[in-house]
Amino acid sequence: MTRITKGLWRGALTAAALTLATSAMAQSDLKIMAPAAPGGGWDQTARSMQQAFTQSGLVKNVQVTNVPGAGGSIGIAQFVNGAKGDPNQLMVMGYVMVGALLTNNSPVTLAQVTPIARITAEYEAIVVPANSPIKDAKELAAAVKADPAKVTWAGGSAGGVDHIAAALFAKAAGADPTKINYIPFSGGGEALAAILGGKVTAGISGYGEFESQIKAGKLRLIGMTSPGKLPNVDGPSLKDQGIDLEIANWRAVVAPPGLSPEQTKTLTETVDKLAKTKEWQELLKAKGWDDAYMSGPAFAKYLSDEQAKTKEVLTSVGLVKS
Repeated sequence: MTRITKGLWRGALTAAALTLATSAMAQSDLKIMAPAAPGGGWDQTARSMQQAFTQSGLVKNVQVTNVPGAGGSIGIAQFVNGAKGDPNQLMVMGYVMVGALLTNNSPVTLAQVTPIARITAEYEAIVVPANSPIKDAKELAAAVKADPAKVTWAGGSAGGVDHIAAALFAKAAGADPTKINYIPFSGGGEALAAILGGKVTAGISGYGEFESQIKAGKLRLIGMTSPGKLPNVDGPSLKDQGIDLEIANWRAVVAPPGLSPEQTKTLTETVDKLAKTKEWQELLKAKGWDDAYMSGPAFAKYLSDEQAKTKEVLTSVGLVKS
């Protein structure tokens, strides 16, 4: 080996060592933003990731922060402006944010973040208080058709999957979806309190947020927005009851703008590894979340397609002006 070759070889090894050191450093600390109040799906997702990251040893220190408001519009604005170029930050987002940014006419868009991965999917559950006179989906549909404004719904932020599902339920029931009486809450805990307190007719969210109260007999499950009965849910789908509605919520993580291709690759690989850990798989099972993992260019395309589809749905039900 010549002196020049040796020099080049040493240089390559040094560069490789620096790259590895940088990657290791990038994965030692992680900050995950849940752009919503504690108790909801995004908060649960962020804290589940925190638990799996630390228990599996993939990331040593993981901090979760909550920035609630406007379906994630406030959180994403803070994330885009405050975390730019930081490869140690992630933000949980999903279908809810896609709709909320459209309905809030947000100046900040998903085109400004760095797509990392879709991680979970979850069908919606429609519930009523246990003492409600409404026993099933057909009775709820009849009430909505008779007077859509009289039936009050509690769910997540305006324009999110809960809101869209409520509007599509009204449409399937033969009512005007633009006249539904939907009350948005920034946190799952607040919405649950309103439902349990009988302050609304029905509630809509992911099954995981209602499961304990359903099993305790405090809430009645009216139906799931799944194509059929789910194996882990003791209750029928809306389709099983003649209501033509199927919709799934999905959640994902994105990184700030301004990352280099190498930083994006490192962060994506870290989340890829998380998805394969037994700790994460056990959490998915415990929460009743479907493993809908997708990362890289495939997720970037999916996110772009979902924005176009969601705008079309929101326009058709009157939540966004064409």
